[in-house]
Amino acid sequence: MTQIANDQQLRDALNALSPDLQRQMGARFAESVMHLCLDDRVRRAATLALSTDAAPTELADAMKAAKSYAVKTYTECGKDTDWLKQADHFVAAAVAAALTPPDQLAAKTNPAWKAAVQARMAKNCELMEVDEGEAETESDRQYKIASQYL
Repeated sequence: MTQIANDQQLRDALNALSPDLQRQMGARFAESVMHLCLDDRVRRAATLALSTDAAPTELADAMKAAKSYAVKTYTECGKDTDWLKQADHFVAAAVAAALTPPDQLAAKTNPAWKAAVQARMAKNCELMEVDEGEAETESDRQYKIASQYL
């Protein structure tokens, strides 16, 4: 089992994955914060992103659903508003990132890494709302998730 302990090791490991495995790893990162998601379509999209046998059209539809919800909830970000609504936005953005096909990404952009960063943002929003710290950060959880599956 690969032991990942920092962001550089995580990025290197994610860059070594095939596009399908990047999608699945990104979905695992999104699932770590799925308790913050308020939309069933985003939840279904995340489940589909984990699939090993989903059809390309199913994945494209799931990405559109997650991205649409992320765009819809974007207006909550940057306002003095409910932190949990902002967290919901970032969960959708994480799922959309995981589902983004390689041909729609800028060069050297990794969808799993993008999903990881969005999931961290969701967790940060949750921490602002609950106003408590945690013993384990979202980054640490992601290192464990990646170490377990790689």
